Amino acid sequence: MLLKIVQAGTPVLRQKGRDLTPAEIRSAPVQTLIELMRETMRDAPGVGLAAPQIGEPLRLAVIEDQVAREEQARTPVPFHVIVNPELRFVGQPPGEPPAMIDHFEGCLSVDGYQAVVPRSQRVQVSALDHRGESITIDATGWYARILQHEIDHLNGILYIDRMRPRTLSTGRNIGAYWLGQTPDEIVAALGEGDAGKR
Repeated sequence: MLLKIVQAGTPVLRQKGRDLTPAEIRSAPVQTLIELMRETMRDAPGVGLAAPQIGEPLRLAVIEDQVAREEQARTPVPFHVIVNPELRFVGQPPGEPPAMIDHFEGCLSVDGYQAVVPRSQRVQVSALDHRGESITIDATGWYARILQHEIDHLNGILYIDRMRPRTLSTGRNIGAYWLGQTPDEIVAALGEGDAGKR
């Protein structure tokens, strides 16, 4: 059974999710929810799905990426679950401010659109897994981007809150106008505009 993915404007997407206890994570209802989320994510298709995206205000997300692309620093990531995650940006070298990388992002809850979003190149995440056990994830590149995107969902944040506003585009127009250009070239061509200044 596939779950319905809710779209921007649905209140649950703007709420911070509720933490789950280890016992709740191991319960039959949550284990079933995890399986349904995995199937829904794969069918969409997506590389991550957070519980608020299927209408559940819980701090739980599923992640899996089967694609490898050198230009995106993207390598396959096996299926896994993060619950109650805490995110920390990591500088390179450690102790330095995090390197921010621009790239296009889309979202299953903002269907049909993409925008350039700056994200930290490296992160560390402390969370519980699908058994309710503590895990620590060190991630770089595209995997770090996926983690940041999904953890934002658990805190009521969408990528459109972090995007470079003038880069918002339909998927079709990215292919029609910007194919072959890097995110940096696209940002430079479009400019930041007044809305991008904070």
